[in-house]
Amino acid sequence: MSQPATASPVAPADVLAAIAFGPDGLVPAVAQQHDSGEVLMLAWMNAAAVAETLTTGRVCYFSRSRGKLWRKGESSGQVQRLVELRIDCDGDAVLLLVDQHGVACHTGRRSCFFRAARGGGLVEIMAPEVSEEALYGAGHAGHGAAGGGAT
Repeated sequence: MSQPATASPVAPADVLAAIAFGPDGLVPAVAQQHDSGEVLMLAWMNAAAVAETLTTGRVCYFSRSRGKLWRKGESSGQVQRLVELRIDCDGDAVLLLVDQHGVACHTGRRSCFFRAARGGGLVEIMAPEVSEEALYGAGHAGHGAAGGGAT
């Protein structure tokens, strides 16, 4: 199988001008596997994260729980390489087509969207591929639904 095309470094000024960041300076960013269409995760980006992602080709987010830039995979090794960045019609959301190396979710699953509303309840539709301890070490407490993950 051939390697996916990775995004060429882009001068971020035009892209940043097209994004309508919220009052908190953030924009939601959906990460999707470029070749399968699988939705991997939702995270947040500020202008610095968008600029770094476009410049380096390695996806960078803004961690709301830590209040700083978060380079995907910096603690787990589960890196996302940017293939293409798209901006929605209103400019208030971005879609990142990525090449995901390893799992995307801090729970050890391929996707953060591993629960489905079925039969009157939530059903787990995806098992972990790797333990959180293997990703982060024995002392890792997890982030839960509100923490924003940190893979």
